[in-house]
Amino acid sequence: MRPCGQIEKRKGLMKILYFDCFSGVSGDMTLAALLDLGLPLEKLQEELKKLGLENYSLEIRPGSRSGIAALGLEVKVGPHEEHHRHFSHIREMILKSMLDLEVKEISLAVFQRLAEAEARVHKKTVEEVHFHEVGAVDSIVDIVGTAIGVHYFKPDKIYASELPMGWGFVQCQHGRLPLPAPATVEVLKGYPVKSVNVEGELVTPTGAAIVAVLSSKVSPFPSMVVEKIGYGMGKKEFPDRPNLLRLVLGEGTEAYLADRAVILESNIDDMNPEFYDYLMERLFQKGALDVALSPLQMKKNRPGTLLRVIAEEKDAEALSDLILRESTTLGVRSFSVNRKKLPREVREVETRYGKVRVKVSGEIRFQPEYDDCRRIAREKGIPIQEVYLEAMKKR
Repeated sequence: MRPCGQIEKRKGLMKILYFDCFSGVSGDMTLAALLDLGLPLEKLQEELKKLGLENYSLEIRPGSRSGIAALGLEVKVGPHEEHHRHFSHIREMILKSMLDLEVKEISLAVFQRLAEAEARVHKKTVEEVHFHEVGAVDSIVDIVGTAIGVHYFKPDKIYASELPMGWGFVQCQHGRLPLPAPATVEVLKGYPVKSVNVEGELVTPTGAAIVAVLSSKVSPFPSMVVEKIGYGMGKKEFPDRPNLLRLVLGEGTEAYLADRAVILESNIDDMNPEFYDYLMERLFQKGALDVALSPLQMKKNRPGTLLRVIAEEKDAEALSDLILRESTTLGVRSFSVNRKKLPREVREVETRYGKVRVKVSGEIRFQPEYDDCRRIAREKGIPIQEVYLEAMKKR
């Protein structure tokens, strides 16, 4: 019999853990939600003992927000506990412990992300970073405890929603800081966020680092069969939303993946057609996922071209700037879209003509790489179709 709270993965399906951050995320909310999801408290406490930390206790409190039952968590620390640690001290503590390898890797990755963010904010090296709030025992427990929970549930994929950014100021060891906090913004470079009209800190640096490290993709609610739901309760109350983090655990098919992308568009009617080849090359170099050109009939019956670029949200700004610099357009339209796509990977197969890379998408598509087939055909002086067919035999 499997432990209570764990879900046994069925053949052909993958286990998904989804961070639904409609009110943001923090370290204590994440750990509380994992406990509500089914992580046994005894298991958590047993694993945390391997860190060798003392003079603290976990206080778990049932509660509710907007009538939704949830768990709150607070790490009670004794008066003589050390509140400031260097990243090197935390790393040594984790590496020397008897924690599982995956727990160590996740914990160190989160702390590394935080250390790099703090280093950029304060213009120091990572080794010079002197943690304040995140070096305290409660933050160590939140981060390592989250890693223990992830290791316990063993999801194949972790997805998360966009993170909502509140406004205002927060008081911390460094003084009064604007929200979102500088470290939070640094941690979330390249991660999609959105502004909400809430005064207060919705996303803490620790919560931001946990989501940024764990999530494979930012996604709307993924397609899956929901098995368990856990709610972690924040300490504050907000007027327009329950201060909760919702974790959803379930099973999804590997047939499709979901994520978000940005479409960039421009209508162009006055550019030398020879320049499009160079523009397309530069766009791909800057991270464009796809670039397409379509004929248009524009105002005054002038023939024109629709330039359409598909990009990840983190690359959209740089690609928009490139379009404005390298084309004759005066503006770029942009809008976010949801994507459903097949999972894909690139493999290398051995043929009698040499190695050929192939794109494999799920169980239904097997596509030899054109560039490899062309190169081999030229080197061997044989038809490209023959190389292609040889690679297809390895399907």
